[in-house]
Order: sequence, then structure tokens, then C-alpha cells
Amino acid sequence: MSDNHQTLVGRAILVTGASGGIGAAIAERLAHEGATPIIHYSRDERSAHALLERIGGKGHLVQADLSTTDGPTALWNRAVAAAGRVYGLVNNAGIRTECPIDASVEAWHAAWTSELQVNFLAAADLCKAAILHFRGYKEGRIVNMSSRAGQRGYAAEALPYGATKAALINLTKSIARSFGKDGITAVALAPGWVRTDMAKDFVARHGEAAAVGDIPIGSMAEPAEIAELVAFVLRPSQRSLNGATLDVNGGSYIR
Repeated sequence: MSDNHQTLVGRAILVTGASGGIGAAIAERLAHEGATPIIHYSRDERSAHALLERIGGKGHLVQADLSTTDGPTALWNRAVAAAGRVYGLVNNAGIRTECPIDASVEAWHAAWTSELQVNFLAAADLCKAAILHFRGYKEGRIVNMSSRAGQRGYAAEALPYGATKAALINLTKSIARSFGKDGITAVALAPGWVRTDMAKDFVARHGEAAAVGDIPIGSMAEPAEIAELVAFVLRPSQRSLNGATLDVNGGSYIR
């Protein structure tokens, strides 16, 4: 880490949905590599503060509700106010709700609206703000957390999740093609099952075999695996990854 131009040392990186799960693991890994995580949380302030303590206070806490239309812009403004220059954005926040095809039209619309807002529109708004910010410095990194579901399709009871994650991959590719010349790169990660609370809830309802039965390595990814890859992608040296979608699914979906 002697050459700070090629490492994350001292670089401020906003991580959405960072109070737990994959987001918390990403923030911890970034701090381990010398970056300054900007830890976003919506409601779980206690977990966010605990995370900041675990990384020795070397970060910033920012609160915003990404389920509202003005939440993403407020979040970005608070991140810049806290850190000054922001080097990277990790759109990690996401939700998954189950809404079967025979649900009422009202429930169907509610599921699609909420997931579009949190999983895609909030990320798009943050990407917009980040690009405008990054262009002033001729450098910036965006990592969008998509999913295997956005590539191979998804279960009938959770169609909005797969669709919003697919949209996020397309957004990533468009940003990569449009703004690489400005020193801005965008990469998507597409994990399969990761051992988070979302996965634990699924296992509690359907059993472990339902989650890992089609994963050749026979196990879910750990949040630390995803965090390690995110930190690698964010390095200044990894410009040529621009536009890539990185599969992290144990071989359960192979292109």
C-alpha cells in the first residue's frame, strides 16, 4: 500500500444499506484496506453505530430513506457534506418482497412500486449524482449490486426482484459506455445466495436444500467474499473492469 494512487487508502466510498449483511461486510473490508466508508442506514441506527465502532470510528454515518423519492438525493448531499470528495459509490441497498401472480392488483402494484424505488430508482438517482460529482475530479468508481436473479430470471412469487436487478445491470453497462471517457467506471456484481438475513428467512421457510440445491459448490457465499471482491473492483488500478458483470454464484448460473 505504498502507492496511494493504486490503493483505497484515504478514499471516501459511500455504501448504501451498510448497517448489516453484505453492506456491513463491505464497509469493514474497505476500512481494512484504508478507505473511509460512508455508512448509509435507513432505520437501524444502532447497528450502524456498532459498525462504526468496529472500524475504529474511521468512517461517516449518513441516514436516508431510499424508499422515498427524495431520499437518494438527500443521501448523496449528506455524504458529500460529511466526506467532501467522494471517490466511490456502492449501491448495495435492496429489498425482496413476495407477491404471487394471483395477488390483488393493489398488492401487485405495491410490490412493484416499492422494489423499483429501492432496488433501481434510488440506485439510478445516486448514480446520477455520483457521475456529476466524479466528473469534476476525472475519476470515480460505481459498483452496483445486482443478482443472479437479474440474469437467469427469478421465482414466480418474487418477479419484481429479478426485474429490478436486471435493470440495474443494464444501467451499469450504459454508464460504463457513456462515462468511461470521464474517468468513471461502473461494474455490476451478480451474487447468488449470500448468507444474510434475507437468505436465513428463506431457509427458515423453505429449507437449506431449496437454497443451495442447484449450487455446484453446495454452499452460499459469505458476505466477506462479496466484500473482498467489491474492494478489489473499487481499486484505481481496475479501470478495465468497466462495464463488467461479475458472477458470484458458486456455478449455479454460468454464461
